[in-house]
This record gives sequence, structure tokens and C-alpha cells, in this order.
Amino acid sequence: MLKELLQKLQITTLNEMQNAALEAIAQKNDVMVLSPTGSGKTLAFLLPLVQKLNRQIKGVQAIVVVPSRELAMQIDQVFRQLQSGYKITCCYGGHSTKVEKSSLSDAPVIIVATPGRLAYHIREGNFDVSSVKTLVLDEFDKSLELGFEEDMSEIVSSLFKLEQKVLTSATQLEDFPAFLQLQKLKTLNFLKDLEAIPDIKTVILQSKSKDKFNILMDVLYRNKDGQSLVFCNHRDAVERITLMLADKGIVNGVYHGGLVQQDREKALFKFRNGTYNILVTTDLASRGLDIPEIETVIHYQIPHTLDAFIHRNGRTARMKASGKAYLLLSEEETVPPYLKEYEFTDTVVEEREINLNHTGWVTFYIAGGKKDKLSKMDIAGLLYKKGDLAKDEVGLIAIYDQMSYVAVKRKKAREVLKKVSQEKIKGKRYKIGIDE
Repeated sequence: MLKELLQKLQITTLNEMQNAALEAIAQKNDVMVLSPTGSGKTLAFLLPLVQKLNRQIKGVQAIVVVPSRELAMQIDQVFRQLQSGYKITCCYGGHSTKVEKSSLSDAPVIIVATPGRLAYHIREGNFDVSSVKTLVLDEFDKSLELGFEEDMSEIVSSLFKLEQKVLTSATQLEDFPAFLQLQKLKTLNFLKDLEAIPDIKTVILQSKSKDKFNILMDVLYRNKDGQSLVFCNHRDAVERITLMLADKGIVNGVYHGGLVQQDREKALFKFRNGTYNILVTTDLASRGLDIPEIETVIHYQIPHTLDAFIHRNGRTARMKASGKAYLLLSEEETVPPYLKEYEFTDTVVEEREINLNHTGWVTFYIAGGKKDKLSKMDIAGLLYKKGDLAKDEVGLIAIYDQMSYVAVKRKKAREVLKKVSQEKIKGKRYKIGIDE
């Protein structure tokens, strides 16, 4: 079965961590997998999970708990790519509980959920917990934080037939809450694998004033041909920086927990497909998300902890690659004590023509999604046949509950929109436009 699953993913071999996890999770002992960001932990638990599923059992056999809805949707997408024939249901805050309840009644084998929403469905009795044998806590250091502790305790105590717990993260915890009741825990620690540690160069730039926006512009100019993630500690800082960049005519995306789900999904997609080359974000984007290998991470505000610093940097130099992280300091700020290796560099602040106004791609929206049974092939087919686009002129496609998005080469966008705006998909006309 493993060979078939890998073929569907177009993967020929697994890495050392994934092979070790596959072997350990195949047993019934509890397992903790510690491995750097970008090392493939999702597959490390999904593959053995699928192999353990029993087609004779009608009901939920495994639950994956994650700290954010974006990570839940990403795992859901990877699982569907396996084409295993098993049903999966995704539950998270901001999603319709009515839709989730209906999906849970249709006997999924795996549930991927955030703690609060999963605890709600268990309390409401929306699915039978008696057949759940495996519980996975992905990014467990986050899902076991104080804000989730009550929900997590309720979840674990409810799963009375549980046989195995699998914990994965890029961060090690010293202590675990008693309610987890870990049994014969086998730890697979790949955090100290020197070959897997990314080569990240930390560069510090210090402003000559309280304001750091000038040196941010300097870093963006240095990386004008690549993609950059700009991290702030708070939502208000994210909003302020994104507006200041927009005032300079610099196209950028914004991503934080205060946005509605649809705007978060769209911002990530536009960054992944190349419509944006700059994404301004909180630490929400530092973990587990399916975003491209970023060349430059910019810490506009100093991370509070070394752990936060490491996770932010995990967005660049993923698995044996190299990358660069910039830490921006005002005149009053000092290098955080947890940072041991870095280099200072001079800033060259001057008015420059930063050509970041447009990338090679734009994003089309289609006002229909999973609820309308739309598929990526439906959208691609429309653009190929009716829009007269070549395959290399159509980029990433994403299908969400209510909306779908697709990247189209900018030079063809207006022409294509005229051709497809009145066309039907599966016999129905949907509103189609360019998401500016």
C-alpha cells in the first residue's frame, strides 16, 4: 500500500525522519516526532495512519488535532492527494457547524480539527467516539498551550477506546499535562540532526531613529526579485505596515488572526501563487502552513522568544536549503539575548524606485467552490478551452467552500476575463473576476 500512496504523491523515497516515524507509529506505543519545519511531518503521520485504518469499521478511527484552521485545511488537502478512498472531515472555527455536523453524520474515518471545534462536536454528540483508536496532535506545543488546555483535556478524556497518541512538532516541550497519560512514549528527535538544520544567516540592521520603516524598505529593495515574509508581533503593527507599504505603491498581502477566514485563505493563496511577493503577518504564518520556500524573512519586531524566532525562520531555508533572516532594530532596541550568532550590516536608506507594484501573475476569483462540486480540472478546463490559455499561463488553483481562486499570467488577464466571464462551468454561470 505504501508504494501506491507514494506514487500518487509522485514521491519515490521518504527521508530518514519519515521512515522512522512510519516504523514507530505502526506499533501501538505513543510516539513523539520532533523535526524541523519543512521536513515533512504531515506525511510522517498520515502515511502510517492510512495503513492502520480498517475498512471493516464504520466510524471515526483517527483524529488529528491542530492549533489553526489553516493547518487543518492543509492536512485535509494532503490527505485527499493520497486518494486512499477513505473519507476525511475538516472542522474548525469560522466554518459552519451545520455543514460540519452533516459531514460528520456521513461516517468519516478521519477527523482533522482545531481543539475548540472538536470539543464542541464531542459535547454535542455529533459523532461516535467509540471507534477512535489514534489521536494525533500536530504542532502539539501549540495545541497544549493554556488557551487550549480545557478543550484538550475534555477531548482526551472522551476518547475512552484510544490506543495510541502521536505528537509532532518542531519544538520540544519539557513537561506534558497529566491528562495526556502518555504510555511508553517513543521519542524520535531529529532536531539535532545537523544535516537537517537549515543554513540561516541572521543579519541585523539598526535604524538611527525610533522608526524602522526606512530600513524595512532597504531590505525589500535588496530582495526585490524574491519573496519576503515580514513578521510583526501584533495585528495593529501588521495593519500599519501594510498600509505604509501600500502608500509607497508597493503591492503586499496581509495575514493575521483578526481577518475573516475567506480573507486569510485568499491572502495565503495570492502569496503562494506569486500575485504578492510580500506578505506582512503575525506569528500565525510561522507554523505548519503550505507556503513556498521564502528567500527572506524579516523580523520587523523582535520575537519574544527564541522559539518564536526559530519558527519564523522556518519559513525560509526549509530542509537543508539556505536562507537569510533580517532583524530590524530601532535606535533604542538591542539584540535579544537568545541570539548568539549574527552580523550587523549598514543600511543604505535613500529614495529608490522599488519595482514591486506588479508581479507576473494576477488572481481570478470564481464565486463557487466545494459546495458547488467545482474541481481544479473544471477551472483549468475553462481557462484552457474558453480562455485560450496555454498550460504555463495558468498557475495555482485553490477550491474553498464558497469561493475558488486561480492564478493567470498578468499579460493575458484582461483578455481572458472577457472570454470567460459569461461562460458556464458544469452548466452553471458563476461570477468571475480579477481579485485586485
